[in-house]
Amino acid sequence: MTAELQVYDTTLRDGAQQEGMNLSVADKLLITALLDRLAVDIIEGGWPGAIPKDTEFFARAAKEVQLSHAVLAAFGATRRPGTKASADPQVRALLEAETGVVTLVAKSDIRHVEQALKTSPEENLAMITDTVSYLVGEGRRVFLDAEHFFDGYQFDPLYAVACARAAAQAGAEAVVLCDTNGGMLPPLVWRIVSEVKAQVEADFGIHCHNDTGCAVANSLAAVEAGAMHVQGTINGYGERTGNADLTAIIPNLELKLDRVGAGLGRLADLTAVAHAISEVTNIAPLARQPYVGSSAFAHKAGLHASAIRVDPDLYQHIDPLAVGNDMRMLVSEMAGRASVELKGKELGFDLRGQNELLSRVTQRVKDLEARGYTFDAADASFELLLRSELPGGAPRYFRVESWRTISETLVGSAGQAGGIGQSNAAGTDGADDAAVTASEATVKLWAGDQRLVATGEGNGPVNALDAALRLALASIYPQLERLELVDYKVRILDSARGTDAVTRVMIETTDGSKVWRTVGVGTNIIEASWEALTDAFTYGLTQFGVTPL
Repeated sequence: MTAELQVYDTTLRDGAQQEGMNLSVADKLLITALLDRLAVDIIEGGWPGAIPKDTEFFARAAKEVQLSHAVLAAFGATRRPGTKASADPQVRALLEAETGVVTLVAKSDIRHVEQALKTSPEENLAMITDTVSYLVGEGRRVFLDAEHFFDGYQFDPLYAVACARAAAQAGAEAVVLCDTNGGMLPPLVWRIVSEVKAQVEADFGIHCHNDTGCAVANSLAAVEAGAMHVQGTINGYGERTGNADLTAIIPNLELKLDRVGAGLGRLADLTAVAHAISEVTNIAPLARQPYVGSSAFAHKAGLHASAIRVDPDLYQHIDPLAVGNDMRMLVSEMAGRASVELKGKELGFDLRGQNELLSRVTQRVKDLEARGYTFDAADASFELLLRSELPGGAPRYFRVESWRTISETLVGSAGQAGGIGQSNAAGTDGADDAAVTASEATVKLWAGDQRLVATGEGNGPVNALDAALRLALASIYPQLERLELVDYKVRILDSARGTDAVTRVMIETTDGSKVWRTVGVGTNIIEASWEALTDAFTYGLTQFGVTPL
């Protein structure tokens, strides 16, 4: 039996089913490290064998990820009807993922067994028993997600309970009751979990979707009824209306239900991790999100402000620093001195007692975030900002005189390229009239007393700038050859202004062993990209210990 409550994150699988989300393997590896920083207990990495990208993730994670607290779980289904678990390729793929934990999904609603799975109730129970016992025998910790459990229990409680009992008797560490359709309400969840616990000797977990807006409340109700395992996603990601949001569940468990010491993570990192994952997924954070949203502890002037001057607790249900957030008196981003000090410590800088420095950095962060910058997932840019305020300043490897880009579109024989749905003048299918765009960039720099001019070509203006910058600096800083741009994300801010909106660009760079992220903001995508690109090069040279000319 589980001694402590477990927090199980399924952002990388169930959360990734959110409309519009498409995580690369690199994205998933980065999110894994962030989740481990939060100290969740189990991270579900995906479905090996069924999804090639997930198979690659587990192979790379085994070599590239060193977890300090969490363990990885591979997700998959029970064996197919009429086979043996040991002979099922999908079950074998779960073993080949080489994770210590395997989570199986199984039907627990008899209607789904007969109509969707198209097998008998008895065979479904045998599939559960056979697969769980086989994986346990192979040395795996096994969790069983009882899909559609609450709906199935309401329709046929005896069969739903039989599924839970089969998993428990076969050796499952916990039977996770799933509100797959998200239609439950807290009193019903509490009652059903209580009733099932009275009938089956097992540890139970809860997995909720948010279709009634009650996923977090339903999860907490299950814990109050005795569940010892809680599943959810960061920021509530997931298909339809999402999954239970762990950024609300975790602080509610620890701060409201007093589940201290239950392996619930490092609350002071909660906001930073939530926002960093938001940048990786390229989905804008929700300002009104409980605990971690930018508006969670924001107060307008007037009555609130007057009371807060006396005692902030008069208008706040917790100290925002407990979850790594901060109180705000204005409608703008705000970082407190304590947050800057803690971040500096994480980056290797001891800022204790340097109040004037902390105030300067805090003010710069506030000013920049008001202009659209974000440093939650751009540690490299923040470190350069911090270094610029320290004695000696940030290393300056080059000075920019000017830069420019030119893009040229070469149109085929049909004439001017048209938009989607426009036919070409010749009336052909357009196969021979594809437009080709080439970009050229010229940069003029100074390194020491040397003036450097270079022109680069690329398949776009940013790629051309990257090429030109490398050409200009290659002879002076050959270490730049080791840098590779591995990801590039664009977010349009203040989109109501249309093409006049401010643009934020996030660039991810690697030297083959370390990955860092830089941010740029500008009135157009090229300007923002240039800033992020030059920061990426500057940071890389600092990591190599290069001395500026």
